Amino acid sequence: QVHLVESGGGLVQAGGSLRLSCAASGPTFSNYAMGWFRQAPGKERDIVSAISRSGGRTYYADSVKGRFTISRDNAKTTMYLQMNSLKPEDTAVYYCAARFSNYTWTTFYRDTAYDYWGQGTQVTVSS
Repeated sequence: QVHLVESGGGLVQAGGSLRLSCAASGPTFSNYAMGWFRQAPGKERDIVSAISRSGGRTYYADSVKGRFTISRDNAKTTMYLQMNSLKPEDTAVYYCAARFSNYTWTTFYRDTAYDYWGQGTQVTVSS
């Protein structure tokens, strides 16, 4: 059982930056592929970014490419999402997710692929 806790959300003006963290506890963190998802009011939960268990491969939604950077520190059992040039449309609850993976280089972008979820952290970008 993996337990995930997000932090780092908040209120920021458009053009600003935030860094989200996802702290994991439980089985060996490096065995898990990870992802960030977000859900805005009245909308479905969408993929933001994903990272392989090794950290060597990443995936980004088109809407965040060039602005967001995903990373992980397996020694600290923590995943990060650096968000720059934030826009009002980035406003959402951001969730981290984990799934066991046998594949070092595989990322997963469907929310149904993930088994464990954090409680979410609110990101609000004002215009």
